[in-house]
Amino acid sequence: MEDLRIEDDEEWAQQEGVPSFAEPFLQRYLQGRNALVAQEKKQRSDHGFRETLSPMAAEACAIVSQIRFQEQQTIWTKEYEDSIAEEGDVFPGMMFGKAKERMEKTKLWNIVRRMPKGALLHCHLEAMVDLEWLFEQAFSTPGIHIHSRSPLRSDITDSDLPFLFTYAKIAEADTKAPTIWSEFYKPHTLVPIEKAASTFPDGGRDGFIKWLKSRCSITAEESLLHHQGPNDIWRKFTSCFPILGSLIYYEPIFRKFVPRMCKQLLDDGIQYVDMRAAFVFQYRREGSETFDEDYEGMLGVLDEEVEKFKISEEGKGFWGLRMIWTTIRSFNKRQIVESMKQCIDMKFLYPDLICGFDLVGQEDLGRPLADLTPELFWFKKRCAEEGVDIPFFFHAGETLGDGDETDENLFDAVLLGSRRIGHGFSLYKHPLLCDMVKEKKILVESCPVSNEILRLTGSIMSHPLPALLARGVPVALCNDDPAILGQGSNSITHDFWQALQGWENLGLEGLGSLAENSVRWAAFEDCSQKEWLQDLKDGAFGKGVRAQRLKEWARKWEQFCQWIVLEYGADDEGLEALD
Repeated sequence: MEDLRIEDDEEWAQQEGVPSFAEPFLQRYLQGRNALVAQEKKQRSDHGFRETLSPMAAEACAIVSQIRFQEQQTIWTKEYEDSIAEEGDVFPGMMFGKAKERMEKTKLWNIVRRMPKGALLHCHLEAMVDLEWLFEQAFSTPGIHIHSRSPLRSDITDSDLPFLFTYAKIAEADTKAPTIWSEFYKPHTLVPIEKAASTFPDGGRDGFIKWLKSRCSITAEESLLHHQGPNDIWRKFTSCFPILGSLIYYEPIFRKFVPRMCKQLLDDGIQYVDMRAAFVFQYRREGSETFDEDYEGMLGVLDEEVEKFKISEEGKGFWGLRMIWTTIRSFNKRQIVESMKQCIDMKFLYPDLICGFDLVGQEDLGRPLADLTPELFWFKKRCAEEGVDIPFFFHAGETLGDGDETDENLFDAVLLGSRRIGHGFSLYKHPLLCDMVKEKKILVESCPVSNEILRLTGSIMSHPLPALLARGVPVALCNDDPAILGQGSNSITHDFWQALQGWENLGLEGLGSLAENSVRWAAFEDCSQKEWLQDLKDGAFGKGVRAQRLKEWARKWEQFCQWIVLEYGADDEGLEALD
């Protein structure tokens, strides 16, 4: 019946004079069209990587493309299992909060999870923790207390009622003292965490842990409320950091946290991290009655635990971690300069750990880089006087603005010599800057899931990163703040998966290029700007640490591609049916 309908359609087309694709002039048009598409793709930042794929890697990429297509037609449809219960449509690249559980059950997820992802260039220390694990540590570590400026409420999950944890020597319990949930609670009275949990009004300890998680992360429900705008979600977002930091930065917990974080990243295919931390927190040594006056102790523990992990059996293959010192961009001149002084002091103490400087916080509400130029030029001058080199790695363009002072942070980031740009979400609006970024070999640290959760884009489908890739801008994928943003772990696989399934032009070969970029632009060791640029140019053909690690990553990439071919190749009946 279908064949007869097709024949009737063809006969009708001939009678109406509609040309067929076999006509020579249409063939010439299609050839010209395909040539134009191919010409544009030569401008992509991943073009060179695609052109040098080994036969094994090319076969693996083709297999992954087939799996991606197969899952688009099955898993990402309303007809799949219980999808009929979903509100609205089901499609690949849908909002992260709705897609997360489904994506983690796919074959594509298993493949991307195993991929060697190189280096993680943009993440924040306090947000790299497994929340459930952290809460367990809080309960099992002696002396952990909770306090607040006013009584807390179990039905409040936003930032209206702030609270912190702290260590205090265990005193004899005062069973008559009001709990932190009582209207008679006295501001800043320390309450043992066990007491706060057992007296939680809505479910005791289990309810308390659930409430804690909702206070320390953006919930799935909150992530979907895009109509409330970025400022609203940023208030919740920034309220999470002090709470998490008040637990993480107590030495006994911190010493356990660091190797656990490194192990989780290594298991996810990350071998190196350029970490950021806003040095405004208070660090307390084990059993101390007071906080440290500076960050020497904290950085010493970080350095020690990372080095111990690297030489351990489970840390085999982990290249290490360095720290980009950050301060808050909304601070005044005195506060920022004092933080810069601390950064230089710590650089002398830990020259192999401190690798750069940045300013963090919501760009839209913070001071723009143009306003910060006096402090930034002072910093460069002081570094030169002290004989240290601390390059810039600026957050810039993390905004919906177009031509406002926040958007124009991108101009200053380029002019001030930032070696990489954090987020660069609005960069695609600036063709001249895109050309300058390419010329100056500045990489964009893109964080797609973060940009969606913080309401810059509705989903991966409308993210501007494909525009940057098409223009030839170098990019690496990063996870930013996974503990707070809802990824549920330190995994960067969510960002990789979203990009692969959401963007038709990328493919596994595009993901491979992004991972290779992360290794090429990592701050493995101190070097002058001239040496930095030469290293980037030489790549794997150079002689230093960067070249060595690019070669090591390339070997892992080939092994990964071989695994794909062996695991999902010709024996997969589902894939054969699509050939």
